[in-house]
Amino acid sequence: MSRTLESANREISRVRDLPYGLARTQAAERQVRLVDAEGPDDARAYALSTLVEAYVWGGEVDKAYVPFTRLVRWWDERPDLFDEQDRHTLFWSFKWMVANLTEFPTVPAAQIDRTLADMEHRFAVAGNGMNAVALQRFVWSRSRGAQDTAAAYEAWVATPRDDFSQCEACEPGDRASYLFEAGRTDEGVRLLERTLTENPTCATEPADMLSHLQLAYLEQGRLADAAATHRRGLAHLADSHGDMAGARGRHVELLARGGHGDRAVRMIEADQRLLTGGDSPDSRLTYLVHVGAALAVLRATEPGRPVRLTTVPATTVAELADWARAEADALAAAFDRRNGTAHVSATVARAWGTTAAPEPLDLAVIPAQVRQADQGASSDGAAAGVVVAEAPCGAAGPDGGATRTAGADVPDVAEVLARASRLVDDGDPAAAAPLYLEAARRAEDAGLLADAGAALAEAARCAQVLDDHEGASWAYSRATTLLRAGGADPLLTAAVVRTHARSAADLGRADAALAEVERCLDELAGPDGAPETPADVPGAAELVERRRAEVDRERAELDDCAARLLATLGRDGEAAARASAAARAFGAAGHVADASHAFWLAGRLHADAGATDAAVEDLESAVEGFGLVRDRDHRAQVAALLIDVLRRAGREREADDVTRMLTD
Repeated sequence: MSRTLESANREISRVRDLPYGLARTQAAERQVRLVDAEGPDDARAYALSTLVEAYVWGGEVDKAYVPFTRLVRWWDERPDLFDEQDRHTLFWSFKWMVANLTEFPTVPAAQIDRTLADMEHRFAVAGNGMNAVALQRFVWSRSRGAQDTAAAYEAWVATPRDDFSQCEACEPGDRASYLFEAGRTDEGVRLLERTLTENPTCATEPADMLSHLQLAYLEQGRLADAAATHRRGLAHLADSHGDMAGARGRHVELLARGGHGDRAVRMIEADQRLLTGGDSPDSRLTYLVHVGAALAVLRATEPGRPVRLTTVPATTVAELADWARAEADALAAAFDRRNGTAHVSATVARAWGTTAAPEPLDLAVIPAQVRQADQGASSDGAAAGVVVAEAPCGAAGPDGGATRTAGADVPDVAEVLARASRLVDDGDPAAAAPLYLEAARRAEDAGLLADAGAALAEAARCAQVLDDHEGASWAYSRATTLLRAGGADPLLTAAVVRTHARSAADLGRADAALAEVERCLDELAGPDGAPETPADVPGAAELVERRRAEVDRERAELDDCAARLLATLGRDGEAAARASAAARAFGAAGHVADASHAFWLAGRLHADAGATDAAVEDLESAVEGFGLVRDRDHRAQVAALLIDVLRRAGREREADDVTRMLTD
């Protein structure tokens, strides 16, 4: 029985509500198959455009050209079946297609020229503005390093904006990246600084423009601004779509050039999937070029620094530099053969000639002198109190302004904490950290050790979110000591230990973090974990029950944390068992969302180990749980993994059932 237009549109709209990824893509593919088999024809444009978008933003841009071609052909045959939204999406997709075709060296130049000419013709016939066409002509010229690139850029920026122009958040970043490439650094910096005051946001911004701006500041010698912009850019990366390979690579380059080889290597290890793949060959090459710049700097000073990679046959910086150069050269040669120039190979060569900045960037959120002073006091046998120092110039806030530090004019601990909290709420954790340190010092001077520990944990969190894991780890460890010494509630201490685990793992200290987690579990199992309440106290039974529930939940959280640490240590079997135990504990206590996350972790671990049945069981539980709490994004992400596991096991019918479930 054929679907009605209303029901088809409703199901396709549900696909568009899913996060980008395998689940959304396969659901979109299913909708196209259904329209082809059952109709209605009125929904075909909507289904095809939804699939094009799923491919483009789901990391499979090479697959988008086929449904796009079908969409154009359908427009030629039945333009009457396109509503205004369908029409707009069709012409908007031309921009994706031209830009994406240039990113695959196997696509002949003649095909790109034809597609661009067809775009220009169709835009003219439809009466659309020509800004998007001018942009794509510039993109194609720039990718080849053609002699008319500068003229194409000027033609683009001079063409009036229209309904099909690049989004207002993206355009300044695209313009600035070219200006930096062309040596017009000051002009590009002014453009981005002006744009950022307007708080632009979209799928990739402001993360992408910030990644360009940090390097431009480095070139100008504005080290404090480079450090602040680096922090701000990292914070926005988590909210961006696509692989963001260029932005991630630029952050690696800044870290290496700024004297932070340890952080650069950690970031390469975390994003190592981009060394061997990305949304496109051009995306991968862009990442390799910026990582190559970083490796050129690191190889000059520490060629033997270890790197921990599973996707690349390299164990040191020098080996990784050689491997990356060979890969980049091969990709560049392929692009240059297609383009008929030597532009891309020259870009690679320049990257491997990169040198370090004149002096290191200060990226510490918790200054080194604070940690060193504390350690010195401890070694002298004195009380290891928190020492507050002036924040370094590199610890500027996200707006590029100087960090505000606590001073003698701050009246009391409560006021300092309130000011720090307001700064965090305003998105300025770099400025909040010194205030939390000041509050911790004042509380400790007053003998309020638990309060000092709590304030220090807040400072640690500020450092952690800004990638200062050394500072965060010191502050978390010190906070834990103060909390225990001050007789703090074991639940608070456990929460701090769990939060510390991320920084400890990033620093290669997962073993120590795991030992602290186990200690917290022991503490919660003892008499301090669930203190008794006298029976004659009003509401005693309810208080005891509430405390028991809080302890049970924290123990489940600690088990979940332990599972993640065990996975970091490569003890996957133990990790999967621990995650399953945490999931059951969360579920028994009615914490469905937490249980779903734990089942998800267990499912991933079982899938990696090849234990298909166990993986499917855990992932199905996670999908069901996220569905119960109406968490569409996480439900779709787990469903994508479940579909992949089932297809790899040859269980196609079950995989199709999961795909159908997402939209029915």
